[in-house]
Amino acid sequence: MAKHNELGKKGEQLAVDFLLKNNYTIVERNYRFDKAEVDIIAQQKDILAIIEVKTRSTVDFGNPQDFVKPKQIQRLVKAVDEYVTVNDLDVEIRFDIIAIVKQGKDYNIEHLENAFYHF
Repeated sequence: MAKHNELGKKGEQLAVDFLLKNNYTIVERNYRFDKAEVDIIAQQKDILAIIEVKTRSTVDFGNPQDFVKPKQIQRLVKAVDEYVTVNDLDVEIRFDIIAIVKQGKDYNIEHLENAFYHF
């Protein structure tokens, strides 16, 4: 597996561990619809958190969250709309980003709630 794929998988697992530690329930991982893939769907009380995980080995080219593009956001919104409809859910939905940067042997994890709010 390519190094960046390994880093991405590691980042997703770190994000899941982080969410579990912060009282979220993991509902789905890698949910796919059409051309979109939702990394993590998690629930905390009555909020369904749609989480995009971005992991980078360096911030030399920008922060991880800067790599979520408008087209990707459109796809995520469409996928989540389908997910909520198919599962007949009545919940508040929030779009988050978990940005992870590898620092030596450690990882810095930042949870950005309502990350897509301005779209």
